[in-house]
Formats: sequence, structure tokens, C-alpha cells
Amino acid sequence: MRPMEPRFAHREEAARLLADALVPLALVDPVVLALPRGGVPVGAVVARALHAPLDLVLVRKIGAPGNPELAVAATTNGPHPVLVTDEATMAATGATHEWVLQQQAAQLQEIERRRQRYLGGRGRVPLAGRTAVVVDDGIATGTTARAALRAVRQCSPAALVLAVPVAPPDVLRDLASLVDRVVCLSQPAWFHAVGAHYVSFPQVGDEEVVRLMKAAAPLAPASPAAAALRAG
Repeated sequence: MRPMEPRFAHREEAARLLADALVPLALVDPVVLALPRGGVPVGAVVARALHAPLDLVLVRKIGAPGNPELAVAATTNGPHPVLVTDEATMAATGATHEWVLQQQAAQLQEIERRRQRYLGGRGRVPLAGRTAVVVDDGIATGTTARAALRAVRQCSPAALVLAVPVAPPDVLRDLASLVDRVVCLSQPAWFHAVGAHYVSFPQVGDEEVVRLMKAAAPLAPASPAAAALRAG
């Protein structure tokens, strides 16, 4: 019988606890970047606690042929789109690199559609020279998180922090090499799915994401340090 791991009551509780862990770190000039959709309620609470602007990292997984829920890759958009592949899962499911690239094109279009839906055309928060805090409600396989972190690193933040309530310890070890700091409240030895570590884990809809982004702190201009970095 597996030992019972502590569970969060809901995303709001997890977000408050995550914020409590981040505030004492006194992060310099932070920007919170949430992964929609489940990461946005968590990111909104963290951003308020850190007095930081809230932006999004839009990542789309690429599912296996015939099984769209099984991720074989993940992609982000932006000036230089990032594609992360899971070679073992690709081999097991028969997904070729050519097929993944075809699927990526469709997912990049969907990412742009969602950004317009969620942010109404607002520009991205500048990250150069700032502390980028990537937030989600949990990590399972790490494929989408890996793509998000690589995309954010391309924007030249001074520091990159991954902050999540729950994730498998082996996945966190793999992701640690991509960031300067990891903050994770729970690393259960037995991990089935993110939702299994919450008592209440309802789906977050587009309307909720739009509401939270409108209510978030105004998008902040580049800090003086970031402006100086770009000017130099």
C-alpha cells in the first residue's frame, strides 16, 4: 500500500503556500510567467504576493499519433519558437520528426490565437535583466515545462526560477539544469497525475484566464537594469 501524500485543498491554497515560499527569497525585479490554463490561478496569487507583473508562457503539447493526450513533444511560439521532443515516447508511438514538425505548425497557430484571446493584443512583459518566475499548478512529465523554460531563457532574464506546488523528484532533477533555482512544495515518491495531489482540481476555462489576466498587476515596463542591458 502506497503511503498517503499530503494533498492541496485547491489551487488557491497551493498558490498561497507557494507565495509564502517565494516572498522570503527577495527576488530582484521579478516577473511571474504562468502556464495556461491551470497555472494562471496559481501565478495570479504569486504575482500579487511578489508585487510583480503577470504574463503568460504559452506552450502546446504535441500528442502521439492516435493518442493526442500522450505528449511526444511540446512547442512555444515567439521570435524563436522552441520545440522539445520526447525521443523515447516518439519511438514507442511511431511518431516521426517530420510528423512532429507538421503538428508544430498547427500548434503555433493555436498558441497565437490563445495569446490574443487571453491578453487582447497586449505586448509581452520585458524579461531581459529581470528575475523570471515560471509558475504552473504542477508538473507531470516535464515536457511542456522544459519547452517553457527554454523559451524564457532565450529572453535573457538575469535569473530563472521554476516554482510549482508539486512535481515528481526525478523530473525536477532533470529540469534543475535549465534554471537558477527550483521552488517545489511537494515531491511525492509516487506520482500519477497533477490532479491526484489536489482535493479539488476543476478545469480552468478560457474565461477564467481572461478574468485573472485583466485583474493582474499592469504590465510593467522594462526595469532600468533591463533598459541598460539592451542599450549596451
